[in-house]
Amino acid sequence: MQYDPNTIEAKWQKIWDDEEAFEPSSDHTLPKKYILSMFPYPSGRIHMGHVRNYAIGDALARYYRKQGYNVLHPIGWDSFGMPAENAAIKHKLHPRNWTYDNIDYMRKELNALGLSFSKSREFATSDPLYTRWEQQFLIEMYKRGLLYRESTTVNWCPSCQTVLANEQVEEGCCWRCDNAVEQKEMPGYYLDILRYAEELLGDLDGLEGKWPSQVLTMQRNWIGKSRGLSFGFKLSDESRAKLGGAFEGYEVFTTRPDTIYGVTYSALAPEHPIVTSLIEHDLLETETIAKITAMANMSERDRAQADKEGYPLGITVLHPLTGEEVPVWTANFVLASYGGGAVMAVPAHDERDFEFATQYELPIVQVIEGGEELPFTADGVLTGSDRFSGMPSTDARVAIIEYMEAEHLGEGTTNFKLRNWGVSRQRYWGAPIPFVHCPTCGLVPEKTENLPVALPDDVAITGEGNPLETHPTWKHCSCPQCGGEATRETDTFDTFVQSSWYQLRYTTDPAKWEEVGIDMSDADYWMGVDQYIGGIEHAILHLLYARFFTKVLRDLGYHHTDEPFERLLTQGMVLMDGAKMSKSKGNTVDPDALVQKYGADTARLFTLFAAPPQKELEWNESGVEGAFRFIRKLYDRAEKVSEKALPTIDHSTLNAESKLARAKVYEALQKSKDVYEKTFAFNTLIAACMEALNALDKQEDGTVWSEGMYVILHLLEPIVPHMASELSDTLFGRANLQGSIPVLDEVFEQDSLVLAVTINGKRRTEIEVAPDADKTTILSTAKEAGAKWLEGMTIIKEIVVPKKLVNLVVKPS
Repeated sequence: MQYDPNTIEAKWQKIWDDEEAFEPSSDHTLPKKYILSMFPYPSGRIHMGHVRNYAIGDALARYYRKQGYNVLHPIGWDSFGMPAENAAIKHKLHPRNWTYDNIDYMRKELNALGLSFSKSREFATSDPLYTRWEQQFLIEMYKRGLLYRESTTVNWCPSCQTVLANEQVEEGCCWRCDNAVEQKEMPGYYLDILRYAEELLGDLDGLEGKWPSQVLTMQRNWIGKSRGLSFGFKLSDESRAKLGGAFEGYEVFTTRPDTIYGVTYSALAPEHPIVTSLIEHDLLETETIAKITAMANMSERDRAQADKEGYPLGITVLHPLTGEEVPVWTANFVLASYGGGAVMAVPAHDERDFEFATQYELPIVQVIEGGEELPFTADGVLTGSDRFSGMPSTDARVAIIEYMEAEHLGEGTTNFKLRNWGVSRQRYWGAPIPFVHCPTCGLVPEKTENLPVALPDDVAITGEGNPLETHPTWKHCSCPQCGGEATRETDTFDTFVQSSWYQLRYTTDPAKWEEVGIDMSDADYWMGVDQYIGGIEHAILHLLYARFFTKVLRDLGYHHTDEPFERLLTQGMVLMDGAKMSKSKGNTVDPDALVQKYGADTARLFTLFAAPPQKELEWNESGVEGAFRFIRKLYDRAEKVSEKALPTIDHSTLNAESKLARAKVYEALQKSKDVYEKTFAFNTLIAACMEALNALDKQEDGTVWSEGMYVILHLLEPIVPHMASELSDTLFGRANLQGSIPVLDEVFEQDSLVLAVTINGKRRTEIEVAPDADKTTILSTAKEAGAKWLEGMTIIKEIVVPKKLVNLVVKPS
């Protein structure tokens, strides 16, 4: 038999299509597994990151089907977004045509990999039917007060002509075009994610051990819950007069009320209303105004990372407990989106405040004892704090809050770093926000029967502004409430909205897609996703938003699931020469060419064997060739098989080589369950199968070969499905691909064990010892076998891994 991957793979892909082999059953009494990989953006071609992501998910989906589960393993396209508009400008194409042509091409690429996706459930988020239900959900959120419109300072990309979320601003630049971002006041739509902040934070506890700890930490930090004290700083009489009586003071929030007696200055964000008033009324020097304005135009992320900078405002506030005047500054480290854009500064006990005070020679007053150096930021004992002196910090925090509440000076409150989600974007290629502006009725949602509000096709994409805003007819309409003349909202939704509920859409039987956006019985059966797979770059935004949408849609009555993704695997990047593969670096590998030369099974095997899924994978051409050689060797050994079914073998009658081969085969079998269901360390399973094949090759018993091939093909079928299916069909009538192999609790008596001998981790030789050999005997034999590599060396450590290897750690004598 000659291994011809292209012929074999085309054959089995057709068989699977004809059999509709990967469509889930509608029988909700069956045990289920929902395996989901993050869907791709249709950029034009798949890359090796896609191959790795989908090979992992596909191996799990195929494994669970073999175990008798009803498996949902869908794919779709995250198809709205700015890149399509950029491509339209560059290539003079319509974004819709560019997007759907790319989808057609990439679908063929994914199919060529033999991925076992449900084809009936595939959709693109730019499909009008998907938009129709999304718009309905958002209208329902608006009616619940979860979606609202207000005017705020936003991150504005003048190049893309759109608003960006804070998370989409990277080092002061747009995450899409890499051009500088500006701060701009304008109206927009927001989702009240803060209403769910407590639940989003608390439910992370239930994901411990199921999600990577790094991701959980990132989510917790992003939500950023803190308990503390809110209180008011009143302006001094002179300062209030200077501001024309327009302000009485301002609120601040602190998580360290125990340090309140150490306040020596207060700082405001550069866009705080008091700062704005001082600027508008020319109450600051011209040079200072220019510097504050420049500071305000920096994104919050950039300001947080910049060196400390600030300017005195020439006003003071009164300390709420001492009545002393406190100078007020504006500083770049104060963010308008957190704590009201104002802080009390305690330089003796806060590193940020200390740096600023040192830089501008402001007073530093220690009020917590316990540390030798300042700033002392840990808990200690209060000093110089009036009636609270002598109290431990933990007790003082409670006592000061209680005192200020009793005196009506402040109150204990909870704050979050998380901000409400701005979802409006000023671009064409997105889901239209389904609202109408009526001069009589105000903001009015579109009627359900008129959904979807679809994009007009007759637009010119020039890159200058939003084409919906300048379209001659599209935005002119009748008010859904009074019937009068009105205009449509021309903003479209942030694409993160589309990817926040797709996991629920997949669960609905496609026969119901016209009738409902999410079918409750289907969603309750399939949700949550048993295994979600995707890159660590989505650890905050996408995962947080998807969790939020899942909870909101639960509360709107569409399903009963609290968390969308039961388990999460974040796969590592694919690297070349230590750098991430990217077109801009010219270091990409074309998966199409790889499949054409070696076959899809080789591409899949290499990506799963080269590194554990959670680790970075370094591209290695010789590794690809090695994967191909292993598949070809396994295929060539089909002639060794003498039985057409799993044979019954009397182990005691076998010679030593055959006993060892059986032991290696069953080592791989015993490893497989743990790999597929817990560790995902496919590299170790593949290595075990390679060891088993090598051991089989050293013996000639046809029944042992039959059993070995039966088991190995069973174990590798989720990884290299085409070749495994071909051989399993030829040798065993596909019997070994139907369900799991019974676990044989057989005791494999071996005449001897073969152990590898490594020196400083490098394999040098191997030894053969009795199965019951003690450690002393094993080490003695290993040293004798490795004598020539030990000359002139001193052994500093001896390691024996039972039934596996001996490692001797040495250094020059």
